[in-house]
Amino acid sequence: MSTHHPTAVLPAQILVVDDEPDLRTLYELTLLREGYRVEAASSVSEAWEHLDAGRFDAVITDMRLPDGLGMEIIQRIQKDQRGERCVVMTAYGSAENAVEALKAGAFDYLTKPVDLKQFRAVVASAVQRQPQEAVPAPRAATNTATSESRALPPQTSLGASALERLVGESDPMRLIKSHIAKVARGMAPVLVRGESGTGKELVARAVHACSQRSDGPFVAVNCGAIPENLLEAEFFGARKGSYTGSAADRDGYFQAARGGTLFLDEIGDLPLPMQSKLLRAIQERSVRPIGSTQEDTVDVRIVSATHKDLHAEVQAGRFRQDLFYRLNVIEISVPALRDRREDLPALCNALLARIAQDGGIPVPRLTSDVVARLADHPLEGNVRELENLLHRAVALNDGDELHLDFSGPAPLEAAVPSPVAAVVAPVRERPAARPAMPSDLQSYLDQQEREVLVRALQESGFNRTAAAARLGLSLRQIRYRIARLGISTPPGDDGLVGTLDE
Repeated sequence: MSTHHPTAVLPAQILVVDDEPDLRTLYELTLLREGYRVEAASSVSEAWEHLDAGRFDAVITDMRLPDGLGMEIIQRIQKDQRGERCVVMTAYGSAENAVEALKAGAFDYLTKPVDLKQFRAVVASAVQRQPQEAVPAPRAATNTATSESRALPPQTSLGASALERLVGESDPMRLIKSHIAKVARGMAPVLVRGESGTGKELVARAVHACSQRSDGPFVAVNCGAIPENLLEAEFFGARKGSYTGSAADRDGYFQAARGGTLFLDEIGDLPLPMQSKLLRAIQERSVRPIGSTQEDTVDVRIVSATHKDLHAEVQAGRFRQDLFYRLNVIEISVPALRDRREDLPALCNALLARIAQDGGIPVPRLTSDVVARLADHPLEGNVRELENLLHRAVALNDGDELHLDFSGPAPLEAAVPSPVAAVVAPVRERPAARPAMPSDLQSYLDQQEREVLVRALQESGFNRTAAAARLGLSLRQIRYRIARLGISTPPGDDGLVGTLDE
């Protein structure tokens, strides 16, 4: 009786391209010790002889070669739609070359002189095989198919789920989903642009979920919510005793995101001194915690987001040009809701289902009249404003059909006028001016809640248990609100919180 033996998985095969014999030998030996199969070439033409003869998992190439540039290898691999992932090695200080290579389709880059520990980590990431369980990639728009929608990698169930959360089948949304599936394959930094409330964090989470780093952490940071004097400690960590109140070593966001994705929301709000430190961390792939003499190597992919025009911020001197080009290797522009009105029915149904599930109530019926009224509404707050409208409609609904009220909550007025008001009112020529009506009610209410929470935390010495008791909340409730509102706190009675709402 024959016994079935599963086919052994062969070690990854790597092509190393470098014209310096000593360096080429060093790279070969390093990779052989890691268990890879290695072939080597000293020029562009020799590299293509190897590539024409077979397939590789990764190609590691120097930028400058005797008969051309490593960029030519990357471009041809992309043109021929081959599967090899390319890692390019550039001279120290040649940041423009690294960015150009990433835009051309390189998986990642290394700076010479190459640190062997970093070299091994980048190669290990490059040769990691794509998951086999395939889910169809988002289909391209019917009449606007581009090369963006071809040759996309299979998506894991996690990636497919993240793409489904980007509700809508309009042309702009199909293009975004196709773009996400493509750019997720590499390590190139991604900048997500869009108005407030369009769902930029959902896009960032989809990039992470569709990538091979999906098993790693996704760490979201609201750059505008961290006090300036805490920025360096929050990003890079701190050693015990490095500043008043630091009773133990603690990691920063970069260390927390190792092996995963670091999402920097509202990157345009970072002050210039911190921008300089962030640029160095991205270029060197290492950070130095406050109070430490050693640097920590970090393996993270950077995805950032902003509602600002960073081009204008650079021109105005409020944002570093070199950091902008580092972050803006790949740009994903999220459309405003007014530019994809055809997605309104699907968005409403998805939001209503979630609101009903959270409230434990039946899903109200969405009529065509309600959708038509929403389509005529400006919705300047985008999906966030739509969700707020639906929340209020569900809360006030008293039947199976959903009814909308665009008037918003009535202004708060005293039920009974005070004696002083009764005396003063008759002699006034006109009523006192009321505060301006907020254009985004949810943002206005969030800001009020944030101010109350921050005050309670400050007055309790950032002891969240005490702050929660003072506000009549449970510890779990105050934790949720701190995370939802993106309030960053120093170490307290139950650790550090620094997250974002979507």
